[in-house]
Amino acid sequence: MGAQPIALCAEILLFHDISTARGSRHLVKPIVVRSAIVAATGGLLFGFDTAVISGAEEQIQQVFALSDAKLGFTVTTALIGTILGALVTGRPADRYGRKKALYVIGVLFVLGAVGSALAPNVEILMLFRFIGGIGVGGASVCAPIYTAEIAPAANRGRLVGLVQFNIVLGILIAYASNAVIRAAVPGDNAWRWMLGVMIVPALVFVLMLPTVPETPRWLAANGRWDDATATSKRLCATQADVDFQMREIRESLAATANMTKVPFFTRGHRKVILLAVAIAVFNQLSGINAVLYYAPRVMQEAGASTNAAFLMSVGVGAMNLVATMVGLSLIDRLGRRKLMIVGSIGYLMSLGFLAAVMFYYENARGGEFTSTSSILVLIGLMGFIAAHAVGQGSVIWVFLSEIFPNRIRGQGQSLGSLTHWVFAAITSFAFPPIIGALGAGAAFSIFFLAMVGQLIWVLKVMPETKGVPLEEMQAKLGVALDHGPDQPTAVRAH
Repeated sequence: MGAQPIALCAEILLFHDISTARGSRHLVKPIVVRSAIVAATGGLLFGFDTAVISGAEEQIQQVFALSDAKLGFTVTTALIGTILGALVTGRPADRYGRKKALYVIGVLFVLGAVGSALAPNVEILMLFRFIGGIGVGGASVCAPIYTAEIAPAANRGRLVGLVQFNIVLGILIAYASNAVIRAAVPGDNAWRWMLGVMIVPALVFVLMLPTVPETPRWLAANGRWDDATATSKRLCATQADVDFQMREIRESLAATANMTKVPFFTRGHRKVILLAVAIAVFNQLSGINAVLYYAPRVMQEAGASTNAAFLMSVGVGAMNLVATMVGLSLIDRLGRRKLMIVGSIGYLMSLGFLAAVMFYYENARGGEFTSTSSILVLIGLMGFIAAHAVGQGSVIWVFLSEIFPNRIRGQGQSLGSLTHWVFAAITSFAFPPIIGALGAGAAFSIFFLAMVGQLIWVLKVMPETKGVPLEEMQAKLGVALDHGPDQPTAVRAH
């Protein structure tokens, strides 16, 4: 679970581009790859923390004698922390730097893992799950921004996509470690080991951060032009690339050089704000987090034994990883929008299948689920997770890191992540009651209808951002420097 497996995965994804690009303008230097890998380790922690509770929640309920309602709140404390982390991380990342923000995020992950594993009561467990959740929300904001700002435009999708790759790698590791620990650790303390394992990648993340630079865009935006140029030389393959990058950064910052403050919620920013909110809302209305949090329970409800349900969840995690690799290999070739179209169609097919299976066994079979029904549900969930990984999973964090202008990128990423986690909390809270009241067929049907809306949005509204330099994105999307009716148009330069 250390840096070596992550680095190996990154090399597999990037080897072809790096080896064939030698002598070309788009050569990716090793320091760029290494920096992207380090930032993406935050994604691994993000994914692990998201999925690990699925194996521990049943034992936590038994050990602390929790009601279903209190168990639900205990599980969701991490999501509440995630919402807070997504809400507050953008401004510190803009003010103090992307790298310093990543340090704080790493420390929060360490504290969350240690405190959760050693919690003497459920209140302390909630507190440290909340602290770890703040780290998750912060990572969802800061890691993609950092990677986008150190990556060449031609390779940005794949490098930023490493964050998503490591999110799903973390999910798979969490499912696998839960299954192993459940089999290897007897008694009532297995859940402590499940939650405590995360300290290993968290420490690796913190210890690797000193080996990577701050981004040249942040340095320049804060008046440290010599440092920005020096960092650009470390990141870029040729002096021509350095000159090009620094010129575009300078021109971009000059466009806002006379503003004392760049307001975020203005008419000029309305288009990119709506794009960010829409992709984040649709991401969670697919039902992805509900499935991740309750995967073993869904399998058991469909007729699988407890041990079989845990093994099936590992299979879902493996499919997530494989499909994410496919999505990342295509994101800079086919583009963001085409992947979203493919993913939306896959959502509709898999969710429609799941709804049909569940309606059949709930109604025609009178709620009598069998091993056959559990296999059918597993097939549907495999298709669902593959559709998500190729589409939304590969695209969302790349898209959010690309569409906002430099001066509000931190706030924009924060808004997108906040929206994502608010709707994650809503769907995760609503999923069990909907199943209890209406059945799983109805729950999957609701997600199906939401994905009809996503497909229409992608076809009618979503722009393509493939290969567009960050400094040119503002012009491509028609983002105006609108500061509101009461705001001045001129301000100091950084």
